[in-house]
Amino acid sequence: MRRLRIASRCVASRCVASLGVASLFALAACSSPPAATHAGGQAAPPATPAGTRATSPATSPGPVRASASQAVQAASPPAPVAPRVTVIRTRTADGSVVTVATFQGPVTYVLHNGSEDPGAAAGRVQAGPVVVGAERKRLLAAFNGGFKLSAGVGGYEQEGHVASTLRRGLASLVIDRSGRARIGVWGHGLPVPGESVYSVRQNLTPLVLHGKPTAASADSGLWGATLGGGEYVARSAVGQTAAGDLEYAASMSATPADLASVLAWTGARIAMELDINPEWVQLDVAGRPGGPLSAAIRGQNRPADQFLVGWARDFFAVLAPAAASPPPRNSRLRPGP
Repeated sequence: MRRLRIASRCVASRCVASLGVASLFALAACSSPPAATHAGGQAAPPATPAGTRATSPATSPGPVRASASQAVQAASPPAPVAPRVTVIRTRTADGSVVTVATFQGPVTYVLHNGSEDPGAAAGRVQAGPVVVGAERKRLLAAFNGGFKLSAGVGGYEQEGHVASTLRRGLASLVIDRSGRARIGVWGHGLPVPGESVYSVRQNLTPLVLHGKPTAASADSGLWGATLGGGEYVARSAVGQTAAGDLEYAASMSATPADLASVLAWTGARIAMELDINPEWVQLDVAGRPGGPLSAAIRGQNRPADQFLVGWARDFFAVLAPAAASPPPRNSRLRPGP
């Protein structure tokens, strides 16, 4: 595996590092816990670093005439946003190290069936236990799904096949036919009338709601059976920001409250817990679409290529847009009718 060069800079109490891989993969090592909040439970904004100034809209005593170059620049369409995966790590007040991956730009999502769970219950689906073919060339990241269906904490639908009945009131990650994803509470504005639902993964009730950790997140006994009954175990969750970006959070030793506080701190308006315990929690990220994958969670048990060789449980693939095919040579535009 080739070594990625990391250039770091510390800003106030946060230390940010960027990997030079076409702006697709950034890594931040953060030591300050997301524990300090304003009244109302909102995370406090980062301090303005010394030697910099906060900017605000400038005021002017009179009208300013734009130059010709400025006018041309304003008339130009905005540059397309590149698909991007940003990974940060933060340490919570209790010492847990939580990794958060944010998926931005025109990415799409695919729910994959596991070889054992759901297995045959998912029916004849296209996205099976291995990422292959055209999907592999677009792969930016992949992360684990939820609890085994036998745990009875949520429904499962993949590509229109219902393996386990979807239940009202449960947190749900919904993927439509275009591959866009959103998270909500099933039966409470989700799905909207006429929505083209393609795949749905449910798991328990929300961990974060309306931008704040839920009261239930403080009770670790509500969030699944752990190895040895411990509170601090490998856990994962996924949330969605107001901008619509999904955020995956995980740690090899954390509480549900840790994940909830971190996701709220990073801007998630809603979040749901995914799988727990060390065998099942995994996030793999590529520096470019279709590139080699790296295990992104500190201490992750599973190898980085696990989703490429096959996996027993359901998981999500994050894809960049398909590359546009060049037009055939000597092609002509066909006149309209």
